[in-house]
Amino acid sequence: MKGLTNRIKSATDRRSFIQRGLAVVGTASVGAGLLSNSKPAFGEEPGRLTGGDAAILRFLAAAEILESDLWEQYWELSSATGVTSGFEATNPATGTKPTPTGGNAPYTAALQVLDGDMPQYINDNTDDEFSHANFLRAYLKSKGANTSELDLLAGPHFRTLPGSTAKGSTKKGRLTNLTQLTVDTSYWGRYRSNNKNPDLGDTSFAQAVPSLNVGKHTAIPRTDADSNNANLILAIAFTAGFHFCFIEQGGTSLYPGLAQRVTAPEVLRIVLSIGPTETMHFQTWQDKAGNANTNPNGPPGNSPFTVHDPINNSDVTFFDLHFNQPETLQANLIMPEPCPFLNRSFPVCSIIRPTETKGIAMGAVNALTSDGLFIGQIQSFSSLLKDLATEADQARRQSDD
Repeated sequence: MKGLTNRIKSATDRRSFIQRGLAVVGTASVGAGLLSNSKPAFGEEPGRLTGGDAAILRFLAAAEILESDLWEQYWELSSATGVTSGFEATNPATGTKPTPTGGNAPYTAALQVLDGDMPQYINDNTDDEFSHANFLRAYLKSKGANTSELDLLAGPHFRTLPGSTAKGSTKKGRLTNLTQLTVDTSYWGRYRSNNKNPDLGDTSFAQAVPSLNVGKHTAIPRTDADSNNANLILAIAFTAGFHFCFIEQGGTSLYPGLAQRVTAPEVLRIVLSIGPTETMHFQTWQDKAGNANTNPNGPPGNSPFTVHDPINNSDVTFFDLHFNQPETLQANLIMPEPCPFLNRSFPVCSIIRPTETKGIAMGAVNALTSDGLFIGQIQSFSSLLKDLATEADQARRQSDD
């Protein structure tokens, strides 16, 4: 613990370097061999990043490490059937490709109510997040940038949260908590609204599943008892489907928000190349989550499906979003509706929303915290994330200085 405290203090002590606006200077590390032969783009000097660019990439890498942890949990429990491809990327926490666990059959079957290809999609999303985390860390190291906080996040120090003990889980410590979530599903109404944009101050967007935004809900089976409860495991899988959307819509906004603060063209290329994959994830997941109205264990028809969770003492109700719904809730409207952009005097435009850059990184940390993803984590973990977010939000394009 003393060693960990010293490493956290060391990481914190360097904050003044960002505030002074100094550049992160260094030579490419030997460990980043995959980039060592790359020719720098746009005439950049090898081994240099502005302090702001390094801060932005550090925060994005931290976000990808967190995503890697939560997606790995989903993958372990959902790989019982239907996965025809494995992993191209290694797990950033272990440096090796994960070994299939066989999954949790009831959970997998419940996810497949949303779409028969859910196990494959989850496998691919997990692989993508692994690749993002690995690339961003390697790029930072190749430029001699400080990665001490990322090394802490990728290492075992904060992986102390209990996850699932159900069949399919590796039962190891986790960074993130998927068993006590409060899922804000207002992204559903936000992307289907044609007269509101949060960047212009609009609020009160329609929730796809209002009850998920109240109380605590689990998105994975905590034990085999959860898996063996037919209605509960279905509600858990449906909760996961909407949580997938919540996570990926955050990345969809985060990358363009931070891209506006980047200085180097090569760093801008990185941010603009990774960001759209998050959007592809989001569109896929909202298409699947819209099918969470079917209860194969209940009577025929489109009646609401309500389940009580005795562990979290919470209730969730899923409605049919395909029929007799207003535009702001309609399941098959998975393309962003045109909305006001920049100024209401302009014609409406179909866009990613929000993309306001001010406070975007801290906003992401606050949203993940409110989601319940970090319940049980120690204070130094929260402080580390907030410090990384503060640095990223303080980044400025050099031409703006």
